[in-house]
Amino acid sequence: MTSTNEDLKRTPLHGLHLELGARMVGFAGYEMPVQYPMGVMKEHLHTRTQAGLFDVSHMGQVILRPRSDMAALEAGLEALMPVAVTGLAEGRQRYGMFTNAQGGILDDLMFANRGDHLLLVVNAARKAADIAHLRARLSDMAEVIVLEDRALLALQGPMAEDALASLVPEVRAMRFMDTIAVETRFGALWISRSGYTGEDGFEISVPAASAEDFARGLLAREEVAPIGLGARDSLRLEAGLCLYGHDIDEATTPVAAGLAWAIQKSRRAGGAREGGFPGAEVILAELATGAATSRVGLRPEGRAPMREGTVIWDAAEGGQTLGGITSGGYGPSVEAPIAMGYVTSAASEPGTRLWAELRGKRLPVTVCELPFRPSTYKR
Repeated sequence: MTSTNEDLKRTPLHGLHLELGARMVGFAGYEMPVQYPMGVMKEHLHTRTQAGLFDVSHMGQVILRPRSDMAALEAGLEALMPVAVTGLAEGRQRYGMFTNAQGGILDDLMFANRGDHLLLVVNAARKAADIAHLRARLSDMAEVIVLEDRALLALQGPMAEDALASLVPEVRAMRFMDTIAVETRFGALWISRSGYTGEDGFEISVPAASAEDFARGLLAREEVAPIGLGARDSLRLEAGLCLYGHDIDEATTPVAAGLAWAIQKSRRAGGAREGGFPGAEVILAELATGAATSRVGLRPEGRAPMREGTVIWDAAEGGQTLGGITSGGYGPSVEAPIAMGYVTSAASEPGTRLWAELRGKRLPVTVCELPFRPSTYKR
């Protein structure tokens, strides 16, 4: 995150954030709320127990509209990632990732089948690169439409369904990864039952012109509070979810990142549509024999949080480096410091004791399973 400056873009909810007392910071080229007067800890716990409203309008919303037929477009998008696109039912969403020739991750994203087109949501920091990638690879089979006139909000937490159903009753019938489009007094809302906190919840694409009215309608409910980037980060860390540019990047393969669950059987060795994506040789080999490094959960002993960049060793003194922490902090729900990072696969077994170097001193950490807190998705 960087300091606020006049070069940063603003979301349609910028004025509302200021009215609500948000502390604004620069993030991925946008001026975004990092926290509100409630503070990061209380915002985090409020989301876990009630419902938190996040402005994620900095993310890229992209429509792929086929020039001929959907089947050709689905095959074309599938050729860019190891995840199955063909066969995704209308009204359903899936997690995917673009890969490079070395098997590294160019970005992770969500994509939905909306009947006569696909809707993608990509990371803010990778938006321009992703759009260029899509246009270079798919322009002959699809129109790549970047939506600049829509905001994106996330409503997360155990009371999210009740809060959103007060405005859009149709959401009660949705299950995890369902998507719907509903005409409302706020215009056409495109809603997915998904999010980035490990909680049940929704992401809602809303016309920019009515985004503030919609947000106010949710915030008028006692159980809904505005939540900033600080709590968003601690929530996704407890949920064991990757942040692009930190836990995954162009040098990280899906297998090393622990994302092999996202690669369907149809794309694996022996599958109906085996390979055919960038880096397939590397990724399929790692699926068979494992990667050299693995993303793991780490539990530091004591109360000191361990942050990104902390080096991990195999001994309290001397020894060898095994990797490093990519995300770390305090987990308010688990009431302890937590971290994720990469270590050699030989040292990745849960229960393995390692040492992390903090300010010149090595402190013990224990490898653990992810997530740190079970998810509560409505399946």
